[in-house]
Amino acid sequence: MNWKETDTSLEAHLEFENFVDAFGFMTKVAIRAEKMNHHPTWTNTFNMVDIKLSTHDEGDKVTEKDRKLAKVIEELYG
Repeated sequence: MNWKETDTSLEAHLEFENFVDAFGFMTKVAIRAEKMNHHPTWTNTFNMVDIKLSTHDEGDKVTEKDRKLAKVIEELYG
């Protein structure tokens, strides 16, 4: 999984076999993100999920919170 880092975010584009797999993945991420109190900005179109991570409380920049959530996402994406 490749994250693209910009000045303000970590971004990833993921593809799955189908919509159900993509949505199931998002559900798993949502549960973990809620426990971390750090939530992604994302979109889902059929079998694709686009994710953008940044810390809004820190002025929309990449922080350790984003890196930790990115690691969780990578583990779930497997």
